[in-house]
Amino acid sequence: MTEPLNGPAQAADCRRLTGRTAVVTGAGSGIGLASARRLAAEGAHVVCADVDGERGKAAAEETGGLYVESDVTDSGQVEALFRTAYETYGSVDIAFNNAGISPPDDDSILTTGIDAWQRVQQVNLTSVYLCCKHVIPYMQRQGRGSIINTASFVAVLGAATSQISYTASKGGVLAMSRELGVQFAREGIRVNALCPGPVNTPLLKELFAKDPERAQRRLVHVPPGRFAEPEEIAAAVAFLASDDASFVNATDFMVDGGISGAYVTPL
Repeated sequence: MTEPLNGPAQAADCRRLTGRTAVVTGAGSGIGLASARRLAAEGAHVVCADVDGERGKAAAEETGGLYVESDVTDSGQVEALFRTAYETYGSVDIAFNNAGISPPDDDSILTTGIDAWQRVQQVNLTSVYLCCKHVIPYMQRQGRGSIINTASFVAVLGAATSQISYTASKGGVLAMSRELGVQFAREGIRVNALCPGPVNTPLLKELFAKDPERAQRRLVHVPPGRFAEPEEIAAAVAFLASDDASFVNATDFMVDGGISGAYVTPL
């Protein structure tokens, strides 16, 4: 009798994506880097997109893939990203549109300025629009494709510790993903919104190191009593990218440790 798989590290032995091409934005760190590693481990050609050349090149070198410097808020650069992926590997099968920011000046609606609001919307929402716009034609020609857009559990829950533009941007990602998944389903294209809970990434560490009280206020609502690890989110990305998720479409795919289902958490 075979032993069950236990966690994302062992599950990576399953090569479900051999020969496919995956484009990952924000691939230089956090969820993007963990996902680039996992997709490569499952056999995919990985195109690592990031504005940080040093981190992006390191991610591509580690995963045996290709680095493309991309400002995902620039339509021309996004178009070039997917064109490069196609010209290099002959297909674009998976798009993990993951790049995002959560700056400290995005806070309560009463204190968040219009510049902060617009900057977060551009990086978190407009970039996803641009990535979907430019990748879908490749997938239409192929008759297949999986698009995974990073939303968040905050797209379905409210918080008194607000990051108003971040929250609104992730709600937009969720709604857009649902609509695209419905619109293009009969062309073999699946579009899902990945909704992670708080993840132990450099972005979260930096945010909470400045305000431990705010971190604790959030942690108490997580049923397991800890934040997710990037590799746990990457495992969900690999699933959504694979044929194992062939009937998973136009959904809010929650990977939040149960936060969205919790009323009172364990002591």
